[in-house]
Amino acid sequence: MTWHARMITADEDFDGAPLLRREFALEDGHGAVSAASLHLSAQGVVEVWLNGALVSGDLLTPGWSSYEWRLRYSTYDVTANLDTGTNVLGLALGNGWYRGRLGWTGANGFYGDELGAFAQLEVEFEDGSTQLVVTDDAWASGPSAVLANDLYDGETIDARLCDDSWKLPGFTGEGWTGVHALEFDTAKLAARSGPTVRRWQELPVKEISTSPSGKTLVDFGQNLVGWVRVRVQGPEGVEVSLKHAEVLEHGELGTRPLRSALATDRYILSGGADEFEPTFTFHGFRYAEVSGWPGELKAEDLTAIAVGSELTRIGEFSSSDPLLNQFHENVVWGMRGNFLDVPTDCPQRDERLGWTGDIAAFAPTAAFLYDVDAFLSDWLVDLALEQEHQAGVIPFVVPDVLKYLDRPGNLPPADATAVWSDAGVWVPWALYQAYGDERILRQQFGSMSAHLRRVKSLLSPEGVWTEGFQFGDWLDPDAPPENPAAAKADKGVVATACAYHSARIVADTAALLGRAEEEAEFRAIAEDLRAAFDREYVRDGVVTSDCTTVYALAIQFGLLDAGDEEVAGERLAELAAEAGFRISTGFAGTPFIADALTKTGHTEVAYRLLLERECPSWLYPVTMGATTVWERWDSMLPDGTINPGEMTSFNHYALGAVADWMHRVVGGLAPLKPGYASVLIAPQPGGGLTEAATSLETPHGRVSVRWSLDGDLLTVDAELPEGVDGVLRLPGRDDQHLTGGPISVTSNVVAGQPVAR
Repeated sequence: MTWHARMITADEDFDGAPLLRREFALEDGHGAVSAASLHLSAQGVVEVWLNGALVSGDLLTPGWSSYEWRLRYSTYDVTANLDTGTNVLGLALGNGWYRGRLGWTGANGFYGDELGAFAQLEVEFEDGSTQLVVTDDAWASGPSAVLANDLYDGETIDARLCDDSWKLPGFTGEGWTGVHALEFDTAKLAARSGPTVRRWQELPVKEISTSPSGKTLVDFGQNLVGWVRVRVQGPEGVEVSLKHAEVLEHGELGTRPLRSALATDRYILSGGADEFEPTFTFHGFRYAEVSGWPGELKAEDLTAIAVGSELTRIGEFSSSDPLLNQFHENVVWGMRGNFLDVPTDCPQRDERLGWTGDIAAFAPTAAFLYDVDAFLSDWLVDLALEQEHQAGVIPFVVPDVLKYLDRPGNLPPADATAVWSDAGVWVPWALYQAYGDERILRQQFGSMSAHLRRVKSLLSPEGVWTEGFQFGDWLDPDAPPENPAAAKADKGVVATACAYHSARIVADTAALLGRAEEEAEFRAIAEDLRAAFDREYVRDGVVTSDCTTVYALAIQFGLLDAGDEEVAGERLAELAAEAGFRISTGFAGTPFIADALTKTGHTEVAYRLLLERECPSWLYPVTMGATTVWERWDSMLPDGTINPGEMTSFNHYALGAVADWMHRVVGGLAPLKPGYASVLIAPQPGGGLTEAATSLETPHGRVSVRWSLDGDLLTVDAELPEGVDGVLRLPGRDDQHLTGGPISVTSNVVAGQPVAR
């Protein structure tokens, strides 16, 4: 791409929301317009109109990337938007991630002090000639109706200042001025490869109520990410405000988890019929507290707008247990809300960062529920860029704003840390397994290799990973609320196990890519880690710190020999029973405990964990009315009080990673080859469930599995796409080879019996 445009900014800041416009006429003598493309980006976020018409429904363009090295641009076909006479190209800017608040310190402007817009319109004519209209110093700038905008704090709009005539020819607005060009390296520009942010669902008001203190509360019935569309008419100058939160606490809006995020939108009325949508912010909320409303607030006045990256749903799951179905739906909603241009930890408080540990745990689940190939592949580009500029270290968050802060939250300077930095290995591998495309491995192999070499440099003389900072089994439910890192699991055990898992993946990747020398290097690292783990941490099947997480990791990652694995499996099941089948794992152990139990013949124990309803458990939040997965097992205490910890979110997808096990073991659908080129149909009924159904739109077509249990009679109906083979594996039966097409099998089985191998 040859760039002629400049990055421009308004001569005045105009409350952080300037408008930019340019009038132009199409050149004569070239015939009709054959095509017109608009390339658009910004330092900040931008919306674009051509001749009064919104060019795209994209939101918060260009999104958040590692702006120091990569700024994405979008391209739009605007052929139909052009007029034969005078045309007007109009841009509206907001602070977004570029200049708005990021992180919990209150700081902003990490990437720069001035907003900027970058646009290049290329008009092609019938005779082959091209006309360019670009951002340069010929543009004009002026004020908008937006008086304040911040992703965390919300947006203020004054309807008295709304005037769409700036988008049309002949406009001469009061207070308008010029623009100037900014220093900007166009080499940073990269075509958008991932999905854009869009509105994806509207939710009506479920209930309007009055709190004990007399506040007006609106319940939309679902914890979501986005904003409220407001339709209102009242006296000119009246201010209406909406403050958002995820939960109520003792009948009042529960705002403490927001920390310093104001999460409040304010609207100043024009005196006529006004409609507001605050498209330069977003909130995580189920409830809104409405103040200043003129007259009676009616349900039809407000609509919740859910926004997020545009993703295609591909995986489905249901069962005979309504609570389990609601939990799965909570996983889906939590993912959609947090997949907003980057995979964030949470969408509501003063954080909303791309924490690597969350997606490391959740990537297999995400890749089943939605087609996230392009979304996560694009994020991994930024991961590799951050890593490249930090001496091979994959940071805690991507994009990494924490590097600009002095020990935020008492965190040490970033270095490789287990699970979090392992995202650089686990996420591309999850994408390859889900979609079967080696290109993601080729794209990320340098990053994967650099991570493993960095980890190797951090190993102790004994060959285990005990050096440096570790999050460990973060948010172990037995850790005190004020110290979520105080887990039962030994951090060295967790880190060394994860290092081994990553080493095996990178070695397997090298083999797939035909890189024999690197394969030998990484296999040796893996073998050394396994030997050191056994030597330092395993005694007759007992793993150091003797808790559920260390056994789950050791078993699932293949760190134990057969005898030790059998002992470890028995101990894991015993510990689960001793805990009353309540959860006793944190971030590191939770994604793997159900699989470790299944692998060692304790599937029924895994079901007991999955279906437990007392706190801490996966279903406890569901019994408390949750509609997304929580950050803590007890984010809301049984008495309706919010967890006293300083860090509490009611929309955190990571602990929903067990849905991957649900899809494969409960639902019975798993890949035998990457991308489901060959499929394993292997439902393992248990837990009192009488039926389950799972389906997936694979790269080769739709695969579906449905089973029902009537006493000991198991009926399985499955269908594979033509050209895809598979294996049917049922309890008490020999494996059966499958070819494309439908199959129905009925068999006498005992629920929970180990699968025939």
